Amino acid sequence: MTAAPERTAVSSPRTFRGRAGVGSPRLAGLAGVERVDVAPAEVLETERHDTDDRRLTAAGIALTLRRGGADVPATESAQWHLDLPDGNTAEQLRVPVPPDAGVAPVVPDELDELIRGASRERAVRPAGRVRTVRTISRLTADDGRPLATVVHDEITLATLGRSTEVEAWTEVSLLVDAADATLVAAIEDRIAGIGLVPAAPAGEAELDRLLRPGRAAIRRPAGRKGSAGHVLHEHLSVQVERLAAQDLSVRRGEPDAVHQLRITARRLRSALQAYRPLLDRERTDPLVDALRALARQLAPARDAEVQRERITEGLASLDPRLVLGPVQAQVTRYFARAESEAHAAVLSALDGQAYIGLRRGLDELVERPPLTKQASGKAAKVLPPLVARRTRRLDRAVAAATDPAVQGADRDVAIHTARKAAKRLRYATAVARPVAGKPAKRFARSLKAVQSALGEHQDTVVARETLRELGAQAHSAGENGFSFGVLFGRDAARAAAIEAELVQIWSAARAPKLRRWMR
Repeated sequence: MTAAPERTAVSSPRTFRGRAGVGSPRLAGLAGVERVDVAPAEVLETERHDTDDRRLTAAGIALTLRRGGADVPATESAQWHLDLPDGNTAEQLRVPVPPDAGVAPVVPDELDELIRGASRERAVRPAGRVRTVRTISRLTADDGRPLATVVHDEITLATLGRSTEVEAWTEVSLLVDAADATLVAAIEDRIAGIGLVPAAPAGEAELDRLLRPGRAAIRRPAGRKGSAGHVLHEHLSVQVERLAAQDLSVRRGEPDAVHQLRITARRLRSALQAYRPLLDRERTDPLVDALRALARQLAPARDAEVQRERITEGLASLDPRLVLGPVQAQVTRYFARAESEAHAAVLSALDGQAYIGLRRGLDELVERPPLTKQASGKAAKVLPPLVARRTRRLDRAVAAATDPAVQGADRDVAIHTARKAAKRLRYATAVARPVAGKPAKRFARSLKAVQSALGEHQDTVVARETLRELGAQAHSAGENGFSFGVLFGRDAARAAAIEAELVQIWSAARAPKLRRWMR
């Protein structure tokens, strides 16, 4: 008994590539094939948009206008696709092109808002185009079973803008439905017969390659390897890239994005301040001022988020007998408005000229770092003493915060000042960690406990102001503000406890053995 031919099922197409204009392989006369149906040729276009200096490509963003093909619904003539650097394929950012948009449609507002942080007000226009003339042939058995599909593409690729490159080639893809191995081999022989060889699909990949060399912001290490300037430049480069990523997250409304953007701005500012002797201050001081202004603009949105969570959790933790009236509903209404207004202000700031100037200045800082002569010294010798200088500033700030003579509102201000100094020192220590190693890591860990205590104290200060306002609103509306008063008292007690523990918490962080590496 003769064994049945082995059936071949291919889940992904086999692709072949060769010179342009070779035509389609001959598919007539194949054994087992009853009919070959050839569909009318269709034209597909993939048009990549970018700034002239390739800002979107440099940021890992692909803005594409697609016409025709499986990616564009039959009901639409064209569609915008935005692919972001996080690679999240679950979120498809697709916007149809209106029928009356013409041959050069503008980027939709909802996509323009997301790319604005990368384009920085530079015009976005076509940067490259892949044009494909596609012919599809379907092979069918005598019983009507689909056997295979052969897709023949004549591809022309062109870069657009300041310089133009044009490439053209032929691709043929074979998709197998239920053909046996003998038929598959016969089809591949005919594809090889027109001069095509196995190769990966190259249309958009080739366009990416051609656009990539012209991208802006290519990061090159600055200074001699192992020098203080080299280490600092590496740190600044990473933070500038993070700032760009968090900018995009904020524009997309992702959770915690404003907080992360604010942290990154602070890290950059702290590095520029702590290591001023290594950089030309004429270039960096304006950036420090701009980063400080950005952090202040982001603060209301972050503060509203923190306070909403704190007060909501506080109410949930109360004995139900202490929750009088619709207090949670009042909290929800209060913060819905506050957070909405704060988020709108953040987006306005990110679209403002000051922020655009800051981003350009940071790009220039990384591309052409203004390193001083001192930056050429060995990092292991230059960086630790600069961290020690910041450590002495924290010592003075904590001494003021724990001074028994400082009380009331002045005490709150002193503790807040110490908190900011602790943060700056932790961020400065992070720069030196590549050369200081575990001692710097242990020192930073000891600072975290101090910073956490000081941060919680500041949260109680802000929360008490908010709780006082919520209580007053409840009273004015004829409702009961008792529950807010309970939370106020709890936060006041927690602040007093932190103040009493602060000397002990600080003693553990200032142990001499934790600071030896700075000498």
